[in-house]
Amino acid sequence: MADSIRKSCRGRRNFIKLCMGAVTAGQLRQSFAVGNNLFKRYNRVQLVKLNNEPVLPDDLEIGQSYIFHYPFVTTPCFLIDMGNALSDSVQLNLENGQTYTWSGGVGPNQSIVAFAAICAHKMTHPAKSVSFINYRHETINYRDKNRKLKKGSQLIYCCSERSVYDVKRGAKVLGGPATQPLTTILLEYDDTKNCLYAIGTSGGDLYQRFFRTFTSRLQLEYLTTKVDAPVNRKTEVILNKEFSKTQMTC
Repeated sequence: MADSIRKSCRGRRNFIKLCMGAVTAGQLRQSFAVGNNLFKRYNRVQLVKLNNEPVLPDDLEIGQSYIFHYPFVTTPCFLIDMGNALSDSVQLNLENGQTYTWSGGVGPNQSIVAFAAICAHKMTHPAKSVSFINYRHETINYRDKNRKLKKGSQLIYCCSERSVYDVKRGAKVLGGPATQPLTTILLEYDDTKNCLYAIGTSGGDLYQRFFRTFTSRLQLEYLTTKVDAPVNRKTEVILNKEFSKTQMTC
């Protein structure tokens, strides 16, 4: 009986490894649903500093936002250490009514999160010259969906059309015309090496629309004709205020 159990366990482990290998080999742009969660797996990419050293959790200043590019070389993302554990799951809704679950932060304190820095309304995003969408750690005023004046902190605010996203709840929309949360960038924390990886996305996917709208400008800004080339192996992390020359706040 014990031998049968061991053989069964080995068989199950081999099957899981085989499945994981198949996913890894074809991971780019594969979508798969798990329960009510819609994930999209891309390349596993390490977050590094400009000197090519790994970004460590302690390198991230609480209250600051950082920019890195993922899953494509021209798609910017926010990286934020919120300073407190975000361990509660939040159910979110897409514009089409589909639901998914945001699982909170990662890192030693479960406080590090990442989102696509592309507004879900008109795809406003940080450019090297100027950024109209920013993380606001301090308390600010904004108007909710009913146009009522509110106060809040730890928000992503898009000044183009005044969409407001709650970072503490998976970038849920609090105000403005946006109809769904920002795309979540799935992070993996390796506690043996104390480093961070981006491994995929969750939630709405605006990338193809983004490329159709901004290809010409992205080609000029990033000096590439392949604006939808996937990021491989590493992506550099830089302070948002250093990435965009001008920060517009509202």
